[in-house]
Order: sequence, then structure tokens, then C-alpha cells
Amino acid sequence: MTTSSLSTSDSPISPAAQESHRHHIAQALTIAGSDSGGGAGIQADLKTFSALGVYGASVISGLTAQNTQGVHGLFEVSADFVRQQLQVVLDDLRIAACKTGMLARADIIAAVADELRGRAISLVVDPVMIAKSGHALLAPEAIDNLCRLLLPLATLVTPNLPEAAAMTGLPEAVDEAGMQRLGERLLAMGAKGVLIKGGHLPGDCDAVDWLFTPSQSCRLVSPRIATRHTHGTGCTLSAAITAGLACGLPLAEAVTQAKAYLDHALRAADQLQVGNGLGPVHHFHHWWSEDSAGSASITMTDNQP
Repeated sequence: MTTSSLSTSDSPISPAAQESHRHHIAQALTIAGSDSGGGAGIQADLKTFSALGVYGASVISGLTAQNTQGVHGLFEVSADFVRQQLQVVLDDLRIAACKTGMLARADIIAAVADELRGRAISLVVDPVMIAKSGHALLAPEAIDNLCRLLLPLATLVTPNLPEAAAMTGLPEAVDEAGMQRLGERLLAMGAKGVLIKGGHLPGDCDAVDWLFTPSQSCRLVSPRIATRHTHGTGCTLSAAITAGLACGLPLAEAVTQAKAYLDHALRAADQLQVGNGLGPVHHFHHWWSEDSAGSASITMTDNQP
């Protein structure tokens, strides 16, 4: 077992992203829903890509009437139009990595899987099912398509504990042993990598996530940030991982870099003062904040099988 720690530098842009700019900018794609309040979904993904030095393109799977106080309405996009958006982007742009967020329905998932299958594109699947306000963002019957069609294409899937339980049929984890059971089951279901997010674990301990691949499991620990403004954390983390993969980072490095970026964004979230409810994380903390240059530390424990 080895333990390593990662500290961010003053620049949120990775050396891989900086190197890519000397040749051509790394390009990433998000397939997700629009958040009219700007804190999650497509908007959070594109902000994250930009903050990390990656060009972002988007395919919109649905539109929400949403603010910091909740989701008030959902307008669904047809699967055919999702497919058309995806086709024209992939036909023209040099997409190195892609992430999915809210896909809403089984037919949209099938269309996305059809278009991504066989392409040399790293895929991060964020299985968005329920908004923080409790609004359902994925039809229950679509979970089967998510697991059967999209999961086998995923370089990484990033569920929280309720999402992982819904995908596997296992009980929701209440401890790290439960998280490990969920991660191992998702690997067995076909994902190449699994990041189980432990934010729903009971207690006020450090934030613990687990990264699983067929060859290793890693425990990632970071301090739990005392803020209520956590809107868009899942979208932001998966988008930051996607940005790292688009720049050619190995999976574990992309995940630790993304965790450090999110840590900074959460630490600076209270500075934004956006809305009257659960506000967004601060995607542009490096540019807009005068006191965000401190280092964030993520500790990873590598458990070899």
C-alpha cells in the first residue's frame, strides 16, 4: 500500500493543458441538461472546462427551469435532436474526452451510446438521477439503459451513494466497506473505472471517495468544506476529470487534479453570493478571488489487489 498527496500550484491549469496549448487546445464535450440558474449541468461543465484550459462543446439533452432554490420545470429534448447535436460536433471537432450528465430518458441514453460506441474518446459518465432539491432528472426505466448501454463504454463512472445503489441494486452505503462493495459491483457490470463519491456518508468526517479500476483501488481523502453552497459539485467534479483526460492525464491523476480544483471551488463558494438558496461553487476562484492561492491537499491510498 502506498500513499501519495497532491498539492495544487497557483495555476489551476495542469501542465498537460499548458503543453496542449503549444500545439492545439484540448477539446472536451459535455452531454447534459441546461441549468438556467447557471450553477450545474451544461453551464457548470463549460465553466469548468474553461477554468482548466480546455475548449468545451455541448450537446443539450434537456432544459430545466432552475435556480438556487430548486428545479421548477423540465423541458425534454427529443432523442433525435440529441443525436443530431452529437453527430455534428463529433464530425467537426477533435473531441478527446466526453462526459454525460442528465440524460433524462432511455431513448436519449440509447442514442448517445450509439454515437459514442467505437470512437476513441474517453468517456466520463455522471449518472445524474435526482437534483439536490429532490426533483427526478432520470426516468426510473432509463436506469437499465444507463447500465446496459452506457456503462460498458465508460472510462469512468462517478455516482454518489444513492445513484450507485440504484444502479447496482445493492443497499446504499453507510460506511466505506459499503462503498467498496458498490464500486466492485459497478466494475463487474462493465465500467473500466468507478469513482464512488462519499458525500452522503453520515457524520462530519473528512470527505472520502473511492476510485476503482480492474488493477487497483484508491482511497481519496480531502477536508470537508463548511459551506452550504454546493450546487453543481457533481457536475463540476466529473467535468474537471473529463478536462484532465482530454489533456492526456492518466485516470488517477485526472481524478486527483479534479478533486483539488473542486476543493478550491468549494472553499471560495461563499464569496459569490448568488441567489437565495443553495448557491453554486466558485468555478473561477483562481481569477475572481484574491485569497484563493493556497494549496489544497488530496490524499490517495493505493490498494493493490
